Amino acid sequence: MGKLDGKVAVITGATSGMALASAKLFVEEGAYVFITGRRQENLDEAVKEIGLNVTGVQADSAKLGDLDRLYEAVKQEKGHIDVVFASAGHGGRAPLGTITEEQFDSLFTLNTRGTLFTVQKALPLMRDGGSIIMNGSIAHLKGMPGLGVYGGSKAALRSFARSWAVELAERRIRVNVLSPGPIDTNAMAGLPPDAKEYFRSGIPRKELGRSEEIATAALFLASDDSSFVNGSELCVDGGMAQI
Repeated sequence: MGKLDGKVAVITGATSGMALASAKLFVEEGAYVFITGRRQENLDEAVKEIGLNVTGVQADSAKLGDLDRLYEAVKQEKGHIDVVFASAGHGGRAPLGTITEEQFDSLFTLNTRGTLFTVQKALPLMRDGGSIIMNGSIAHLKGMPGLGVYGGSKAALRSFARSWAVELAERRIRVNVLSPGPIDTNAMAGLPPDAKEYFRSGIPRKELGRSEEIATAALFLASDDSSFVNGSELCVDGGMAQI
């Protein structure tokens, strides 16, 4: 018996990396999963990779009309949602003194505004007792050069979790933030060697995390295993922001 048997989950930005690994694991544990991605080709490939019990909906979480289309597809196909993993987001360095309006707007529009409306628009379909997971980052817990805007966009999610856990208490819907540390994804692969070494050096085991290690944490927050975890932030960072 799977930990998510009979559950319906929505995972945004799930065409690669941590979110794709989470979608695969959710399906293995019995869930039906709706995934989104901005590029249809990548979305089709992710659906093929997951294989079973998955629907792909082309959507940009920064666009409210796309989110409406996502939830209309969920409504028509399944009629309800048990788990939302608002994972869509992106990073980028923006050192103080060089920050542009475009950089600020891009990060906050997707990471903060997009997450807020991903959750809010899901609520009419959420079943009581469901789980909401937001994809945060330990960047808001540590002073990292050039990541102030990115970290700020993720810090807001920590505040959302506290407020929404209270607001949704009567429906017994739990709201938590999953905050990864440095994970060995395509985004990390594009960094220069000195940047990778900076991240490795701050992790006690001196190795980057794996997408699968984030997926198991997401499964924990999505399932009844975390029934008494609410309004919290779970850091999956190898200890980087903890020591």
